[in-house]
Amino acid sequence: MVEGCVAGQDEPVMVENAAGKSDFVILCDHACNAIPKSLADLGLGHDALESHIAWDPGALEVCEALSARLDAVLIYATVSRLVIDCNRMPDAPDLIPKVSETTAIPGNAELDAAERDARIECVHRLYHAAIDAVLDARAAQGRQSLLVAVHSYTPVYKGVARPWHVGILSDRDRRLADGLLAELGRDAALVVADNQPYSPQDGVYYTLALHGEARGLASVMIEIRNDEIASKETQLAWAERLAVALASAREAVIKEQV
Repeated sequence: MVEGCVAGQDEPVMVENAAGKSDFVILCDHACNAIPKSLADLGLGHDALESHIAWDPGALEVCEALSARLDAVLIYATVSRLVIDCNRMPDAPDLIPKVSETTAIPGNAELDAAERDARIECVHRLYHAAIDAVLDARAAQGRQSLLVAVHSYTPVYKGVARPWHVGILSDRDRRLADGLLAELGRDAALVVADNQPYSPQDGVYYTLALHGEARGLASVMIEIRNDEIASKETQLAWAERLAVALASAREAVIKEQV
C-alpha cells in the first residue's frame, strides 16, 4: 500500500488466475461493497451498504465462475464504488458520489482536495495500474487480450422499471458486442438490449476506453439485471451462458483478423 493511503484499507485490487490461458481478460469494477474502517461506513447504514448503490451484487460471483469456465484472468476492485468509482474518469463529477440514486452519502459530502487525491491514489490509480500490468505482461508474451467488463444493475432505478435481462454495451469497437448480441439473442426467453440500461455516452465506459480502445483491443461491457443473478445457481447459469456466447464472439473476432 502506498504511503498516505486510507487507513485500514486492504489492497484495492485482486488479480485471480493470472496465468489463465484464455484470450479473455475479465474485469469487475464494482465487485465489492467494502469500506475502509477509517471512513466509518461513510455514515451509511447496513441496508444502504448491501444495496446496489454500494456495488454490483452478483457480478463478482459470475466473474469468478466465468474465469474458471474459460480459464481467464480476472481483475477486480475490492473497494466500494461509494469510496471511489473505478469506472469513472478521475475528474468525473460522480467519481466520489455525494448522492447515489436517491441516497445521500454523508462521508463524501465535505471532502477536501487532499482526501479526494488520497482516494484516487490509493484505489483508483492502483486498480488501473494492475490492469495495465496484466495487459503489458500479456503483450510482452505475444498474447491476445479481449476485454470483458461485467456489471449488474438494479431492476428499478429512480422508480423506472428496466425490462431487459442483460445489456451489452459497446462504443466504436463492436466486434465482441455484435457477436454477443447475436448469440444471446438466440434465446427467445431472454430480453437482450444493445447499449442499455447505459451507454458509453453516460460516462460508464472509462475502464474499457482506457485499457481496451486505447490499446486497440476488442472490448465489451456486460450488464446483467441483478435479480437474474441473486443465487448461486443463477450465477453459475449466467456464467455458463456467457461463456458459450463469448466463445462464439471470439471466433468472429479471430476470423476478422485472418
